[in-house]
Amino acid sequence: MIPLSLSGARQILCLGSHCDDIEIGCGGTILQLLESNPESSVHWIVFASNEVRKREAQQSAERFLSKARTKRIVVRDFRESFFPYQGLQIKESFEQLKSECKPDVIFTHYRADLHQDHRVIAEFTWNTFRDHLILEYEIPKYDGDLGAPNVFVPLSEEICRRKVDTVLECFASQQHRQWFSRDTFYAMLRIRGIEANSPTRHAEAFYGKKLCLGPGIL
Repeated sequence: MIPLSLSGARQILCLGSHCDDIEIGCGGTILQLLESNPESSVHWIVFASNEVRKREAQQSAERFLSKARTKRIVVRDFRESFFPYQGLQIKESFEQLKSECKPDVIFTHYRADLHQDHRVIAEFTWNTFRDHLILEYEIPKYDGDLGAPNVFVPLSEEICRRKVDTVLECFASQQHRQWFSRDTFYAMLRIRGIEANSPTRHAEAFYGKKLCLGPGIL
């Protein structure tokens, strides 16, 4: 295992199709990253919402980003499940975003995700940001599309607890979904912790399609 570091990341971009995607996919990593890098600024963009979900997303983002030096939280109102048919408008949002921030690291959806909205956001991420570190996160779902990630972030028990508690507390509108539960989220953290041989037993996992080793690494 070769350790990689995000200690130099001062500008972080988080992209999510739906209001709880970022939190589920990389919430623990964001919490831990801000603990060790309090000078970091975060752009947090959610693309689909309604009035109820928007309130939940804003409350959740505020809690996850409480230790960021600065934060910009944007919750848009594209129609959920119809992203492939709203491509022009979503692409325009990405072009605007490209002029608004210069991220050191981007967290986005997995390109092989079977949810159409997730794939669209992943594809536009790669189309828009050509010279950036992009880490693709995963979302458990009915489709059974979990793969074999190649980047792991060990997380402390405290960070895991904060992540799961915040997701469950903030997104009350999702409590009726059979997969939206504490055991689901901890199962993912534990499985990826096993795969990473995490000393803390838990981890979040990502797909690093392109990782460039910089000066001084070799």
